[in-house]
Amino acid sequence: MTTMEGGTMTDTGYTLVIGDKNYSSWSLRPWLSLKASGIPFREERIRLRQPESKAEIFKRSPSGKVPALKTDLGVIYNSLAIVEYLAEQYPDAMLWPADPAARAAARCASAEMHSGFQALRTDMPMDLVSSFAMPELSETLANNIGRVIEVWKETRTRFGQNGPFLFGAFGNADAMYAPVATRFRTYNVPLSEFGDDGTAAAYVDAIYAMPAMAEWLAGADAEMRERGLI
Repeated sequence: MTTMEGGTMTDTGYTLVIGDKNYSSWSLRPWLSLKASGIPFREERIRLRQPESKAEIFKRSPSGKVPALKTDLGVIYNSLAIVEYLAEQYPDAMLWPADPAARAAARCASAEMHSGFQALRTDMPMDLVSSFAMPELSETLANNIGRVIEVWKETRTRFGQNGPFLFGAFGNADAMYAPVATRFRTYNVPLSEFGDDGTAAAYVDAIYAMPAMAEWLAGADAEMRERGLI
């Protein structure tokens, strides 16, 4: 189980099962919450898009999907469920804001990310080492991009005064939206054309400035180099 000794997190025995760092946006989310909070864990990677991938994932995750967090309580196999679990186990990490209004807004934003934005996911899949032109812009995709920017502007304006992230300090809501920040860079999205006043661009920069994000990006680059894809 999770323990604290002298204010320091002890080894939890957690293992986070993830997919390719270049492609697996869902894996990035709880990985960032763990890393940014200093929660110790082991990482187990499964290469995606291979004939054996699904079978290998099913050995570790009952949903057949990554990520999955192995804990003493069993396997938690949904990104949002994992970050909720971490927030409960590590309240001092402040993965949800302390203020009730901010906490409610953070959960709303995270749930919206978890369940929505299908066009953005489909038309602009995460690919960290690449750079592409914007895909053909459907009305739905344009609305998805505009809504993300709106969420970022609203949360930064209301709750982001004490830091560069959506609610000031880094938290679960940022983990949920970090893969979108990478998509905006990968696909060279002209954010100002979708209503950005500079807030969204600054937020993307803040995500990329995180040491944990730099570590994940380096891992993605190494994976692709090992496979001769860059």
